[in-house]
Amino acid sequence: MTKPFKKIAVVGTGTLGAQIAMLASNAGYSVIVFDQQAGAFDAMMEKLGADIRTKQIEPLIPFDRWPVCRQQIKQIEDLPEAVKDADLVIEAVPENLELKCEVFRQLGQLTPSETILATNSSSIPVSHLEKSSARPERCLNLHFYMPFHGMNMADVMGGTRTLPEVVEKGISWVRSLDCIPLTVKKELLGFCFNRVWRAVKREVLYMWANDFVDFRDVDRAWMKFTGQENRYGPFGLMDNVGLDVIYDIEMVYYRNSKDPKDHPPEALKQKIDKGELGVKTGKGFYSYPDPEYLRDDFLSTKE
Repeated sequence: MTKPFKKIAVVGTGTLGAQIAMLASNAGYSVIVFDQQAGAFDAMMEKLGADIRTKQIEPLIPFDRWPVCRQQIKQIEDLPEAVKDADLVIEAVPENLELKCEVFRQLGQLTPSETILATNSSSIPVSHLEKSSARPERCLNLHFYMPFHGMNMADVMGGTRTLPEVVEKGISWVRSLDCIPLTVKKELLGFCFNRVWRAVKREVLYMWANDFVDFRDVDRAWMKFTGQENRYGPFGLMDNVGLDVIYDIEMVYYRNSKDPKDHPPEALKQKIDKGELGVKTGKGFYSYPDPEYLRDDFLSTKE
């Protein structure tokens, strides 16, 4: 496959930013990562490795390839230097509209005019960011899921003025990373599968927060229903994404609809305020590194 780009820059190396950088490195791209927190990429890779091994998941990139891919990735602590000659820059900073607009504003000033700017936002359409970049025709959404956990797919969606060839390059790039492009033909809040997943999140959080069910039973049912008996259910998945990220995403939907039913429950905010963010802090709905859903008796029919 002909590569649509040569140099990739990833801004933000949290859970998804780190995975995107690794996928690009594994596919043979020249990759630079930038994060305001020094050592963030290495710290995240250690967490991802420990978590995947605990869950006994066969990662999309074999473990024996990790050292090579990591070594090929350049970590640069100066944003202008990191993005100055990139063909594609994908931001993966926290799900905050003002922050993302500021990042796009800087990227529009720091990169060559032909550079494509993408957001890995989990919910925000790039049309909300494109004006900040001063190049809306070269902006798009490239939202990845959890590729290292087997969800090797990404939403691809243009903005109000994105050129067709820019969208096509995005689709081609996703394929080159061994991921499935989920093309969104016209703007939709939440994109493709994330909108389906969002409907599940809203319902299960409502059921848990109002004490209708034990969250573990929701996960048990999901694991049996989907045949993912060695993985996790919605609450386990939210722990893996990060409960703070989940809350921010839900707030995007709420601000868009102003419907009280779309507001994430206060019980979720309380967990976040206590520092219970999921895998990355060692406690969310479950405790880590040995969550209940990975134990042999979690789906047992015995008392």
